[in-house]
Parts: sequence; C-alpha cells; structure tokens
Amino acid sequence: MDGTIVNSDAVVERCWHDWAVAHGLDPREALKVVHGRQGYATMAILLPDRPMEENFAENTVMLARETADTDGVVPVGGAPEFMAAISALPHALVTSADAALATARMTAAALPMPRVRITAESVQASKPHPEGFLMGAAALGVDPADCIVFEDSAAGIAAGRAAGMRVIGVGPRAAAHAPTAHVPDLTSVEVTTTPDGDITLTLRSA
Repeated sequence: MDGTIVNSDAVVERCWHDWAVAHGLDPREALKVVHGRQGYATMAILLPDRPMEENFAENTVMLARETADTDGVVPVGGAPEFMAAISALPHALVTSADAALATARMTAAALPMPRVRITAESVQASKPHPEGFLMGAAALGVDPADCIVFEDSAAGIAAGRAAGMRVIGVGPRAAAHAPTAHVPDLTSVEVTTTPDGDITLTLRSA
C-alpha cells in the first residue's frame, strides 16, 4: 500500500522523524529502515537492546498517530486507473499497516479497498518475512509462483522474493533493491485481459 498505491511519505517522515529525535537517533538513518516494516520491527532494528515489549507498546502509540494524520496522503501516480483495471481480477492488499491505518490511508487517497486484505493483525511476522504475501496468495486461491507483487521498499521486495513471487518495484526507493522489474509509478503499468482469462501486464520505462 504505502509507496506502491498510496503516497504517505509526508506522514511517515513526520512521525518517524519525531520518534527518532525523541530517542536520540539520526532521523535520516531511521528513515532508511522504516519503509515496508511494521513499526515494532523498525524499532527493534534501531533500538536493538530495548525489550520487545516496549517496542510493541510504543508501536501502538505510533499507529494511532499515523492513523490520525492523513495530511499529504495522496494516490501514487496512476493508482486510481490501476485499481480500476484490476478491480475484477484476483488481487489482494498486503500491508504492514493495521486495518485502521490501511483504511484511513486508502480513504484519504480515494482508492477502493480490496476485498482480500492482509494487514498487520493478520500475520505473526513482519516483512521481510514472506508470510503476508503467502497468506494473500492462499486467500486468493492462487499459486505464489503465479502472483506478482508491487512493492516500493527493501523489506517488501525481499518478502515478495522469499514468497517465490515476481516483484515489480514502484518508485525511486525500489530500484536499488533488485526487483524483477521497476517502474517509476503506476502510470507505467498497463493491465489487459484476454477472453479466456489470461492477464498481461505491460510495463513502460520512464
């Protein structure tokens, strides 16, 4: 979701900048590991000696703040058209956000919420673990090898690859993390179907 169909960078950077400063960390370094992970997992990386219980507790506070702050949340370029193109096709939202945050951001970006969605509450492990993507494939009844992941972050791309899926990297963050293919945004993705149900994705480079 974040960075792939919803541009929430402004909120993420505000919230995590403040968190990093409050904990005596360099915000620029903190933002390098924030994207794609659940908050508690980011905190565990940045504060490795802190008890995980504290990370879980503070993540609850962070989620509440992020959910309440939708200023600057907009769709990624081409996202409305892309979501319309796949509306009748098997697809799932697999996000590190919890259900409340996912709903807030999809609503703020005026994007339709997919019927199948795997949120933070659905999984035991955060990306880069592949659990979320494998759950999404299972919910759709689709072999993981036939799934295509759209991701923007290092953690998300690693999770998609670990799930045995092809990964299309979206946006500037994705290019450095070896996705299967890369597009600047979703205006570069065309979705077509044949009468017998085959789905073709055509990617246009910038």
